[in-house]
Amino acid sequence: MSDQTPASGQEDIRPVSLSQALGERYLAYALSTIMSRSLPDVRDGLKPVHRRLLYAMRLLRLNPEAGFKKCARIVGDVMGRFHPHGDQAIYDAMVRLAQEFAVRYPLVEGQGNFGNIDGDNAAAMRYTEARLTVVAEMLLEGIDENTVDFRPNYDGEDEEPVVLPAAFPNLLANGSSGIAVGMATSIPPHNALELCDALKYLIRHRQCDDAALLEFIKGPDFPTGGVCVETPESIAESYRTGRGSFRLRARWQVEELSRGAYRIVVTEIPYQVQKSKLIEKLADLIAGRKLPALADIRDESTDEVRLVLEPKNRSVDAQALMEHLFRMTDLEIRFSLNMNVLDAAQTPRIMPLKEVLGAFLDHRHDVLLRRSRHRLEKIARRLEILDGLLTAYLNLDEVIAIIRHEDKPRPVLMERFGLSELQAEAILNMRLRHLRKLEEMEIRKEHAALKEEQAALQALLDDEKARWRHIGNEISAWRKKLAKLPDSARKTTFAEALPIDDVPLDVLIEREPITVICSQKGWVRAIKGHIAADAEVRFKDGDGPLFRLHAQTTDKLLILAANGRFYTLGCDKLPGGRGHGEPIRLMIDLPDGDAIVAMKVHKPGGRLLVATEQARGFLVEEDKAVAQTRNGRQVVNAGKDNKPVLCVPAEGDTVAVIGENRKLLVFPAEELPVMTRGRGVILQRYRQGGLSDARLFNRADGLTWTTASGRVYTESDLTPYLGRRGGSGRLAPRGFNRNNRFTA
Repeated sequence: MSDQTPASGQEDIRPVSLSQALGERYLAYALSTIMSRSLPDVRDGLKPVHRRLLYAMRLLRLNPEAGFKKCARIVGDVMGRFHPHGDQAIYDAMVRLAQEFAVRYPLVEGQGNFGNIDGDNAAAMRYTEARLTVVAEMLLEGIDENTVDFRPNYDGEDEEPVVLPAAFPNLLANGSSGIAVGMATSIPPHNALELCDALKYLIRHRQCDDAALLEFIKGPDFPTGGVCVETPESIAESYRTGRGSFRLRARWQVEELSRGAYRIVVTEIPYQVQKSKLIEKLADLIAGRKLPALADIRDESTDEVRLVLEPKNRSVDAQALMEHLFRMTDLEIRFSLNMNVLDAAQTPRIMPLKEVLGAFLDHRHDVLLRRSRHRLEKIARRLEILDGLLTAYLNLDEVIAIIRHEDKPRPVLMERFGLSELQAEAILNMRLRHLRKLEEMEIRKEHAALKEEQAALQALLDDEKARWRHIGNEISAWRKKLAKLPDSARKTTFAEALPIDDVPLDVLIEREPITVICSQKGWVRAIKGHIAADAEVRFKDGDGPLFRLHAQTTDKLLILAANGRFYTLGCDKLPGGRGHGEPIRLMIDLPDGDAIVAMKVHKPGGRLLVATEQARGFLVEEDKAVAQTRNGRQVVNAGKDNKPVLCVPAEGDTVAVIGENRKLLVFPAEELPVMTRGRGVILQRYRQGGLSDARLFNRADGLTWTTASGRVYTESDLTPYLGRRGGSGRLAPRGFNRNNRFTA
């Protein structure tokens, strides 16, 4: 006995590494998911569960003219014969094929509750009924004519189609989505009339580029409508590569009311967005005062979507309000394009638009060849029978005599008249009523018609150009048929969106005066109104004031930190004045070791002077210092010993710099460069110490400073302190503040 062969009665146990066992099983699972569950076939655009559903419904004779049958019966047939998975999974797949808001061209016509756009589920399968639609009938057209291959079902007792004949470009028309192992697919729906036009053009110009096809296919056409605001260049690139995305917005309009008031009505929402969750999100934003310009939202929908948005007052710009809502809610989504499909060889790969259309046409060409050959076989069989019947008519008396007197007439007929077994059997099965002269004429007429059809089919098989003309005529017939459907016209339109930087969002914030308080430990808050500089403000124990600014809720705060980054905060987003506020580090990504150097109200179009402890500085435009993210914007390339310590408004024609050595230098502001990022240039040189303070002023007005008592001094004669940038300067004038700053 071999060492590898187990003894009688013993288990066959073989040592296998865990990684190898897991790898083999995971690979088998991955292949099963990719091939049999998640990715659609490029030829009919269906996954196995959808294909089995349609085929089972056809076997139940649920064509569009027939009556409905209970969904439980349909699901039972599918599960018992073709799809060995849970009944709920099969029912969910069928429900989606019947939902007009989920599928551009429904393949199942439902009767009963099949869910709604709010996200409510369909009724149980025992309550609902279904049948096939005209579009589903087109997908199954010719399936009995040997147009596609069949394979055994899961238990080998039945057969199912590998793919449907698909007299309808279902993959692009209805789209598809799915997640497999290591790959996914996401294909938006398209307009079938546009697809037919593109297919006809591609038949005539197989070498055309993608741009030519986009003359017919403008972009996705979602069942819920909406407005696509993607640029034409981006759309073209997405279809060229098979990867990309589309920005889809809700459709809205303004309804005028009395006295200049208005309201906004949303009539279409983006694809796959649940209306109830969208309303819930809007209500939460209103309750959280994140949408101060929006007073209320009402759902007045019936069979059609109607969401009413009430602005807080008539001065709010409707376009600006909607742009704000598009950025904050699912009134605008981005639908991805990833045309990852199974090709005719069942290989998953990403196809561009032209290749997808070409694969569909190749499938229709293969269907035409198989259907023509199948029909030729049937014609040949029928002609053989008709030839035998005509032979019988020519020798009718002798045939009758043989049948009357012979015990086994079939072989005698075959030998006497040179007939085949099929012909002899047809003669023996012929009824007496068919012996009339009129019947012979009908047979001769049928024989001639079949001969003519046979010649036409043979000519079609011999001429490739004729086959493509035939397919083009088929597509024209489809287009006429589809144009009669109620929703054949395009639903999704195209428009241009405002650039993000051009969206005037400030008009949506109610303008109110506030006082921004920032403590030494970085706690920030906004107190209503402009409080006096000497008004008492409470802080936590061990904390104290650092910055106090008067601002409006529509303003933005610019914050310079010791790491050289500018951070931006909207004043409307600051915590209220009750309590001690919130740590500013929760609002911006400020490292723990970096302190706040300066805080000011952003002035659009203004400039700032930023300087480091080693007296390096430059001018920066405020608009370019504004950050769009929590991470801030790097402006000063701060070194370990050269961190920013100063940020003041750059308003004036002259710069005054004073160092810790109490020397003052005055030079023209034009000597300072304007930069967006850098270390800066040397403002003043020191033997010891560093920069204390700097400011810009108008030389004609003189240099002023304020003492601790509030007294203002002005020095008009600045000749002794004038110099070039980078000089050392001279000792400050008498009466200058002891802290070497322009404000005590």
